[in-house]
Amino acid sequence: MRSVVSFLVAASVLSPLAAIAEVQPHRAEYTLRLGAAANAPRIGTAVHDLTQDCAGWHLKRDIKTEIALTASWKMSLASKLDSEETRNAFRYGVVQTQNGSPRDVKGRVQRQGSKEGGELKAEIVFGTSPPTQFVLPPPTLLPTAAINHLIERLAAKAASFPALMFDPEVTGDVFLIEVTEQDRATVRGARPADRPVALPTGKSWPVFMNFSRGRQDQKPLFSVTALVFDNGVLDRLTVDTGLLSVTADLANLEMRKAPVCPRS
Repeated sequence: MRSVVSFLVAASVLSPLAAIAEVQPHRAEYTLRLGAAANAPRIGTAVHDLTQDCAGWHLKRDIKTEIALTASWKMSLASKLDSEETRNAFRYGVVQTQNGSPRDVKGRVQRQGSKEGGELKAEIVFGTSPPTQFVLPPPTLLPTAAINHLIERLAAKAASFPALMFDPEVTGDVFLIEVTEQDRATVRGARPADRPVALPTGKSWPVFMNFSRGRQDQKPLFSVTALVFDNGVLDRLTVDTGLLSVTADLANLEMRKAPVCPRS
C-alpha cells in the first residue's frame, strides 16, 4: 500500500518562499496506472487539493486504487490525508484502507520557540495506541515548505541537492530526498487515450528523486521522476519501488488565487 500512496508524497519535496518561485493554491486530479507503457491499465485516481489562507496551508489528498495481482486476486487500497501547515507547525490526520480494513493515524509536528532553527518535535498516534513522541533532525522541512524549497533550488540552477522532509503518509517520520535535474528528453510522453489538460505556462523542470529513510544511511525505498512546475504543480510522475511502478498523469487542473494578507 505504501508504495502506491508514496506517489503523491513527491507532491509534498522540500525555507521560506522565494520571490521568483513559490507554490500556488491548486486542485490537481490524476489518473493512476500500473506501469509506464502507453497502454498500461488504469488502477485508480488521486486528488491533491491545496488551499491557502493568511494562517497557512490546508492540504487534502485522496488516493484510491484497485490492483489486480492475478485474475482472482485484487487489492483495494485508499489513503485520505487532511492537514494544516504553518511556518512552525503541521497537524494532520490520515486514514489508509486496505481491502476494507482502515488504519487511522493522527499527528502533529511543532517547532519549539519562534525561531526558524528551533527544535522540531513530533507526536504521532496510531489508532488507539499511546502517542509516539520524537525529535526531528534540525533541517527537516514540512510538506508544502518542502515543495517551495524544491522549486527555489531548481530556479537557482542547482543540478542536484538533498533535502529532509517530514512524511505523514508512508513512514510517519523523515525522508531524505536526493534530487537531480534531468534532461527534458527524459520526460515521459502523454498517453494517447488521455484528454489534454491545460498545463501551467511558467517554467518547469524534469527531476529524478530518490527517497530513503532520513535517520540513517539506507538504500532508497523508492524513486520518483516528475515534471515540476514553478507554481508547485507536478505532472508525468512515475514511482518505481523495484517491484512495481505506478504512474500518475494530470487529468484536471484548477489554479486558485493566493490570499492577500497583511504583512506581519
